[in-house]
Amino acid sequence: MKTLRIDMSTSTIRTEPSPQELSEFGGRGLTAEILRREVPPTCDPLGPENKLVLGMGLLAGTIFVNSSRISVGAKSPLTGGIKESNAGGTIGSALGKTGLKTVIIEGQPQSGEQFILKIDKEGNATLDSAADFKGLRTYALMEKLTVTYGEKIAVLCIGPAGDQMLASASIQASDVDGRPCRAAGRGGLGAVMGSKGLKAIIVEMGGNHGPAIADPDAFKTSLKNYSAAVQAHPVSGQGMPQYGTASMVAPVNSVGAFPSFNARQGTIEGWEKISGETMTDIMKKRGGNPTHRGCSQCIIRCSNVWNDENGKYVTSSLEYETIWAMGGMTGILDLDIIARLDYLCDDIGLDTMNTGVAVAVAMDAGYKEFGDGQAAIDMVEAVAEGSEIGILIGTGPAAVGKHFNNPRVPVVKNQSIAAYDPRPMPANGVTYATSPMGADHTAANLVGEYCSGVLKTDSPEGHVEASKGMQPIMAFVDCTGMCLFGAFALATPEGGEAFFASMSALLGRPFGPEDMIEMGTKCLQTEHAFNRNAGLTKDDDRLPDFFSKEPLAPTNAIFSITDGELDSVFAE
Repeated sequence: MKTLRIDMSTSTIRTEPSPQELSEFGGRGLTAEILRREVPPTCDPLGPENKLVLGMGLLAGTIFVNSSRISVGAKSPLTGGIKESNAGGTIGSALGKTGLKTVIIEGQPQSGEQFILKIDKEGNATLDSAADFKGLRTYALMEKLTVTYGEKIAVLCIGPAGDQMLASASIQASDVDGRPCRAAGRGGLGAVMGSKGLKAIIVEMGGNHGPAIADPDAFKTSLKNYSAAVQAHPVSGQGMPQYGTASMVAPVNSVGAFPSFNARQGTIEGWEKISGETMTDIMKKRGGNPTHRGCSQCIIRCSNVWNDENGKYVTSSLEYETIWAMGGMTGILDLDIIARLDYLCDDIGLDTMNTGVAVAVAMDAGYKEFGDGQAAIDMVEAVAEGSEIGILIGTGPAAVGKHFNNPRVPVVKNQSIAAYDPRPMPANGVTYATSPMGADHTAANLVGEYCSGVLKTDSPEGHVEASKGMQPIMAFVDCTGMCLFGAFALATPEGGEAFFASMSALLGRPFGPEDMIEMGTKCLQTEHAFNRNAGLTKDDDRLPDFFSKEPLAPTNAIFSITDGELDSVFAE
């Protein structure tokens, strides 16, 4: 496999062999290791010393199901530490089949000029001027790229938020229908891409240079068994295909952990209006699609397509985290408005979670009223316009809180929490606090354990241990290129056996659960070391004070995990 290196300072491109010692690094582990080796931890995230790294998952470019996610890594302008954000769609599969293991974008153009990086199916690359694409939002950009480069392309791109290098800027990825509606959303990596002078990265589909598989026959057999385990799992085989991630609205409200009105309440009256069940019913009536396939090689079909009252496309996919951030946190109970906000974030190139929470913090400060959908739309539109309020919203909740002198800002390392309040779900709070990524819902989400009663809010037992045990596993999943839902079957006997057989066949050596934990742990250790060297301390691994001081209705829970317990998660 090869590494493609682009120096934006000189507009030069070179291809080099990937180091042999990185042969078993993939995805998040690969981006972390390259950043450790090549990026000064104290550098300016938007300066020439930072690098934007695309890392192929270990399974990328193979026929393995649900393995088309791509890891994007850099020093984050939002958190000030290391960041890996991954996206679904088509780009991971397309790049994985070009023979490239890594794409490293370094330096910075002197003139402020923007470029399009084009990679063909053989892994060869060119830089084209993006002058004709300047300032475009992502949907118009995608249409014009398709006209210019053809329809058989996979795309990563930025919108106006990335052009302005705002800290909540996302990198948008094309789905199987060529829409820029998948995202490497968290951590402001769209701002890093903008700082490198890149408007878009396009990859020609149809390559046949995927990673070498040591035992192809064994790989195919174990893959068949794993696919059956994915489809037999109650979440990936039943829940997700039926209602998508929005299926979580009901159970999280039922346990009082749905942060609402800027996390002042743990449930919102009328949540049924924004539930997965309601969403699916409306989609069917309007000719939408509640079982859409958004990503290459997906067998789960958790994506969806939302149409307006006239049957016209609005957005894809309407996810649980977005419904929460744009709905529960803002008090908006209209799925049409939430869908419009989701589309705007994709089109402008914004993390829906950080942006929704930024809007909620502004509403909480009295700038606008909770529940005012048009005000929320206006605030998000203002990001593209570059107005004062737009820049604040696009910079994130912490900036909004500081501007309005509102101390109730639910962030860790400036990144917003996710759709699970840490007071009724303390293990999720441990994850928010201690993950090197900042508050993150994919780093170790224990929502299932709370909804099923395995973990109990009113018991002091198990919360820290649950997060500590899950974080290496989820870091490993991010190393493979699999989606989180495709990995659920790992927890079943049949799925676990089939998956580890697949990894053994891929690598040509025995690979088991202990190897999974070792790989995930090494990734986390590398990330934590980077953050320490960047100047982040244990004081940054803390939740905002109000979580431990303000009881959350209706459970009246508080976050009672001590600082010492948080420090024990990654104690050296």
